[in-house]
Amino acid sequence: MGLDITVLAADWGRLERTPAAEREGLLYEAGCPESDFGPATEPEAGWVFPASPKVPWSGRYEFRGTLGSYKPHFWAADGWDRAREFAEPALREPLDGFLVGLIWWGADEDSADDGDNGADEADGADEPEAGLFPSDPEPWRPHRTLVRPPPAVTALAAHWARADALLEGLRETYDLHASRPEGWIADFDAFDALVRQWAEVVDETARRGWGLLGLPV
Repeated sequence: MGLDITVLAADWGRLERTPAAEREGLLYEAGCPESDFGPATEPEAGWVFPASPKVPWSGRYEFRGTLGSYKPHFWAADGWDRAREFAEPALREPLDGFLVGLIWWGADEDSADDGDNGADEADGADEPEAGLFPSDPEPWRPHRTLVRPPPAVTALAAHWARADALLEGLRETYDLHASRPEGWIADFDAFDALVRQWAEVVDETARRGWGLLGLPV
């Protein structure tokens, strides 16, 4: 996964009212503002509002300990893939719905069910992209790794509200079946920390009624 990710929250109404030809540039300004150019420093973790003075209707989230790389997110998704069949069903269903809308690719058996685990919401959330952005000229390196309009973000927040109190119960199961000391997500503590950062992303975005975008900046 030779990919980086910058996560943005955006006022979807303002984004839709922005002329189509200007949207991509404004999002990349929010992801990497011109004022940020200078000596390389580790950005402060958490939310930055606004993401750029030029895009006051946006926020940028900086993940702790990832250096902007997508690799920790991939490793967390892989960890859930390894641990989920051993997880309690009460956690599995909402955490499936939360992660499949963000970083997880979904389980094979879910393709035949009724989509009640949140996958349908994640799939449908991509549909507005065609109207908001031009088609990606290079599908192997897309312009966006994540597009979730406000209704999808609200659904993700609901999944997390159900999973939150149950996640600690995954500790022993995760460390037994999914720990990988050599990797970016070595154990349950690392998995829990990253998932809870995604919860910060989703909850604040949902609170504002905004949408989420991930850019490979």
